[in-house]
Amino acid sequence: MNILETIRIGLQGIAANKLRSGLTMLGILIGVAAVIVLMAIGNGASVAVTSSIESLGTNTLTVRHGTFGGDDDSSRTQFKDLTVDDALALMDPVLAPDVQSATPVVSAATTCTFGGSSYSTTVTGSWPSYFAASNSTIATGTPVTTDDVVNSRRSIVLGQTVIGELFGDEDPLGQQITCGGVPFTVVGTIEEKGSSGFLDADDVAVAPLSTVQSKLTGYGSLDSILVQATSSETATAAEYEVTAILDERHGTTSEDTRDYQILNSASLISTVQDTIGIFTVLLGAVAAISLLVGGIGITNIMLVTVTERTREIGIRKAIGAPKSAILTQFLIESMVLSVIGGGIGVLLALLATRITVAGVTPVIVPASVVGAFVVSVSIGLFFGSYPANRAASLRPIEALRHE
Repeated sequence: MNILETIRIGLQGIAANKLRSGLTMLGILIGVAAVIVLMAIGNGASVAVTSSIESLGTNTLTVRHGTFGGDDDSSRTQFKDLTVDDALALMDPVLAPDVQSATPVVSAATTCTFGGSSYSTTVTGSWPSYFAASNSTIATGTPVTTDDVVNSRRSIVLGQTVIGELFGDEDPLGQQITCGGVPFTVVGTIEEKGSSGFLDADDVAVAPLSTVQSKLTGYGSLDSILVQATSSETATAAEYEVTAILDERHGTTSEDTRDYQILNSASLISTVQDTIGIFTVLLGAVAAISLLVGGIGITNIMLVTVTERTREIGIRKAIGAPKSAILTQFLIESMVLSVIGGGIGVLLALLATRITVAGVTPVIVPASVVGAFVVSVSIGLFFGSYPANRAASLRPIEALRHE
């Protein structure tokens, strides 16, 4: 009996029990699709978060006010706010040669209205250098100017999300909006950056620092200082320089007593990618369990098949079918179940990854597609080998006596 005849008999065996075979393939199908989809979601999340961080620029440092790590404030001898003077000190060309700019930032969560439309957003008060430091390009109009800051003008620059919510298709330039009860005139718009699913980079409104402090937030501590290094290569050096200056100004004696935190966008990207990578692998491992369950299902169904066809096996062996032909026949049946199930699982996964999940667009990992399919085929071979070997090892006389 040649291999083609063996394959034909194997396929007939599967077709004889369509429902049972279909349910067995379903286990493999779900396992393969789950592995591919979950790893695609994890990869998509990594791409989205990385894109959000990179939208701020890879040569930026964010100095945030406050204590971090749970230290007891009572042990501190000093606790100082972040101030505009701190930002000015960071631009010292001698002490901080790798710092290009240091921009104070305050934020006020408020509701802005125009006509009959309203939208809750965050109004950021800052200096003109904010736009370059945050990688925000002016699309139309002008940015916040030094004169705006000096004279506390009520001018504002809007991101595309805010524009869409308040103005729709109407041109916002020159229009007056009200934020937190304070009227502002729209003097410029920011080019679209896009949403990552976790953070909408276009949901932004920027006004002069002095105006936001006097009208919305008060003159307390700055929320942050946005530091722009001279290049991405000098970001680490700039971080050391910023740390030295602020430690001196804030009277910090050790890392544990610092009242600020510096976030380096480059190192943050690496940390985020590593963290999400771990969770992606864990998601794939959890999904792979369903592949194992599918393999056990193949073993179960093939053992039942061998039992049901014991007499057929005895007849074939009695008329001269070798052990290898019986072994090949049942291995082919288990392999076909896993190959068809794996193939359909891949197709369903490719369709499923076209759907945005929780604001994240899944990004297919090619290795997961190949790996999941190869594993599904291997599972068919591995889990089908025991039932196939059992069938091939039956003694003809005992098989013929089977009822």
